[in-house]
Amino acid sequence: MSEKKTLIFATGNQGKVNEFRQMLGDDYEILSMKDLDVDVDIVEDGKTFEENAIIKAKTVCEATHKMVLADDSGFEVDAMGGEPGVYSSRFMGEDTPYSVKNAEILDRCKDVPDKDRGARFVCVIACAWLDGRCETVKGVIEGKLAYEPKGENGFGYDPIFYYPERGMTTGEMEPEEKNAISHRGQAVRKMVELLKQEQA
Repeated sequence: MSEKKTLIFATGNQGKVNEFRQMLGDDYEILSMKDLDVDVDIVEDGKTFEENAIIKAKTVCEATHKMVLADDSGFEVDAMGGEPGVYSSRFMGEDTPYSVKNAEILDRCKDVPDKDRGARFVCVIACAWLDGRCETVKGVIEGKLAYEPKGENGFGYDPIFYYPERGMTTGEMEPEEKNAISHRGQAVRKMVELLKQEQA
């Protein structure tokens, strides 16, 4: 049996850590910054998901002297000009419950017709190596803004992201079903391939 590879995942979001652990399976041990008791001030001042993911990965890599993965992801609503986008976690304040954020988005878009309710989840994962290199991969899932929140699964904006091909929100999907199609699932699979190539 091969030894588990340890990856540091630069996030404080336990929901993301859990999804990563589910998707990477038994080959990797995923440690969060909390697991390592690492407390670094990360200034996410990038204008894109790529920039923010790289900032997070490099900052934590320098602090821990280990290879680090970081993701920056968000929810884009066409009728809101792509908002909340890179500010998804900070939209209406970081401590505001997502139930309140979701209600605000639905309220703002209550009169938007179905054809204009396009929305997507975007995820960029960056990997920072000790030699200073940093590479990114990206996953996107296209769908629509729902008319009301549905589902208790997932987290964040999942209850208001409707995926037409499944006829439900990502908040209604079982974790395995969601991970198979989600933005983060796509990006994780691309990153696993990249890491395999590195080791080859």
